[in-house]
Amino acid sequence: MWVKLCCLLLYFLALFVLARVFEAVAWYESGFLATQLVEPVALSFRKLRTILECRGLGHSGLPEKKDVRELVEKSGDLMEGELYSALKEEEASESVSSTNFSGEMHFYELVEDTKDGIWLVQVIANDRSPLVGKVHWEKMVKKVSRFGIRAGTFNCSSDPRYCRRRGWLKSTLIMSVPQTSTSKGKVMLKEYSGRKVEVEHIFKWITAHAASRIKTIHNTERLKEEWNRSDQYRVKIYLFANLDQPPAFFSALSVKFTGRVEFIFVNVENWDNKSYMAEIGVYKTPSYILRTPEGIYRYGNHTGEFISLRAMDTFLRSLQPEVNDLFVLSLVLVNLMAWMDLFITQGATIKRFVVLISTLGTYNSLLIISWLPVLGFLQLPYLDSFYEYSLKLFRYSNTTTLASWVRADWMFYSSHPALFLSTYLGHGLLIDYFEKKRRRNNNTDEVNANNLEWLSSLWDWYTSYLFHPIASFQHFPFDSDWDEDPDLFLERLAFPDLWLHPLIPTDYIKNLPMWRFKCLGAHSDEEMMETFQDSESDSDSENKEVFSSEREASEDDELSLVQGEPRCRAEPCSCANRYCHHQPAERKARCYGSYGAAGHAEPDWSAWPPEMLHCTECVVCLENFASGCLLMGLPCGHVFHQNCIVMWLAGGRHCCPVCRWASYKTKQPYAHPQPLSSETPS
Repeated sequence: MWVKLCCLLLYFLALFVLARVFEAVAWYESGFLATQLVEPVALSFRKLRTILECRGLGHSGLPEKKDVRELVEKSGDLMEGELYSALKEEEASESVSSTNFSGEMHFYELVEDTKDGIWLVQVIANDRSPLVGKVHWEKMVKKVSRFGIRAGTFNCSSDPRYCRRRGWLKSTLIMSVPQTSTSKGKVMLKEYSGRKVEVEHIFKWITAHAASRIKTIHNTERLKEEWNRSDQYRVKIYLFANLDQPPAFFSALSVKFTGRVEFIFVNVENWDNKSYMAEIGVYKTPSYILRTPEGIYRYGNHTGEFISLRAMDTFLRSLQPEVNDLFVLSLVLVNLMAWMDLFITQGATIKRFVVLISTLGTYNSLLIISWLPVLGFLQLPYLDSFYEYSLKLFRYSNTTTLASWVRADWMFYSSHPALFLSTYLGHGLLIDYFEKKRRRNNNTDEVNANNLEWLSSLWDWYTSYLFHPIASFQHFPFDSDWDEDPDLFLERLAFPDLWLHPLIPTDYIKNLPMWRFKCLGAHSDEEMMETFQDSESDSDSENKEVFSSEREASEDDELSLVQGEPRCRAEPCSCANRYCHHQPAERKARCYGSYGAAGHAEPDWSAWPPEMLHCTECVVCLENFASGCLLMGLPCGHVFHQNCIVMWLAGGRHCCPVCRWASYKTKQPYAHPQPLSSETPS
């Protein structure tokens, strides 16, 4: 993750340097920079009209170039960057589609329930023609879309009852504007009542209603009162200009930033005394002054601060962002960082895309999960001061010269997406080249792997987890049987029931604890042998040979226990029982009787592992433990004869015969109670 983050930061640094290179090239070829002011006198009539249309000022009643030029000068200074953007936007002439509403709910969801935007809707009554023709409507949609105003068409034939309830009995134009100055306030619908249906007249009607939401100041006394007043708005932006009404982009922004920024228009057209303006730091008109608790900021003096909707929108978003703005920004950054995995990952092409899809899913899921507690955290009522300090930090950092460069670069690259994608691809190819070179120097084999080899390794990995789950509580290597015998895979396919029983390696059995069962005060094997020698002399040689062979087997068990390789035999483990087993019937009764008298000796529990349960019988063979026999315990704590439990586990039953706990999984150890004194047998 940190490698991808460093690569992304290097990419942003490369974009910043590349933007400065473009500025230097433009200055070398044309002799001006984007922040250089343009004299409106030197512009043609067409370019002046383009500037007015981008700013949202009507010019239909101004046939002379002089009047158009004066209107441009009254609305704000013109920079080379703004002129270039306006001309490029006009040449693009992309068609903007309008929304067709299907009924009442669709109209309510998009228009009446949207509290931070302006809608222009053409209502077509039943069996009537539209108020604005198709050609003029397309021009109208294109014109208002520059200022973030959305357009749509509602045909009453799709929902006549709603039209009758609204009183739309004839074709008309409807405009929706937020009614209050608070965020998420009510929306009011205004109907066009003009007689002329030309584009310019309709646009004047729209801008007039949008400008009515902006607080307008016409005298010095009102300006003093407003300037010194403190209210809920922490950020205010003033427009000091000699205009009848503010530009359309200024009015549209007031709707977009409802509840966050207050927009105030100061009309200085008939002012004789402008001394108070000089006192507050306004020395010329027009001026866009941003007032914050930290001080006054003059908009238009830094790079990229144009008199346009897009430039001022980017500026205000950086100063007073919403939570949604921060979420979208984090989403873009996380996905850009995740796409770096396409170039960092080496090997087959399919492997790159598989890793990329996995990284995208992981990063986006983590982003959404991490944002949920943040949203809940911001809803707490005791965090108002934290929220204010955060906004203060944003305002301090985003009013610097470096922040203005970043905003200008953001607008430049977002208006040229092909350049952005090509530079990202070039940066990724460079990362891929250096990463491939580094891994080749480290002799990594995955660099030269092709798609078939990687898919084969992926299939092997998948089948190993599908058919051979990790089954040991200890780490041990094992080799798949299918690598040597592929017929085993086909055999498994032929019996579906076998899929329910995973193949578990038996290597874990050697790691199970083993020890000898001992009794306190029990007779040794030699004493028992002497007892049986005195009872019958004619069978001494035979009994000695049998016992000698059994003793050798017991010694072999002890040796195997030391070496960690237990020896599994089918005979019972009890020494006394093994000896008595070879006696005649009449001697066998005496043999078992003599052992039963001594079999009630207290077991030596100190030789047992601490996590094992204390018992004296093997539930597999249903025989008692004899002194000296080899025992084995399972992770659950139950104890058995070593030979009995090995045969049980080797048969494929990888669980405890008593509690059915998996024999390859660890379990919380038992707490042993204090040993009780032996009771007298009944």
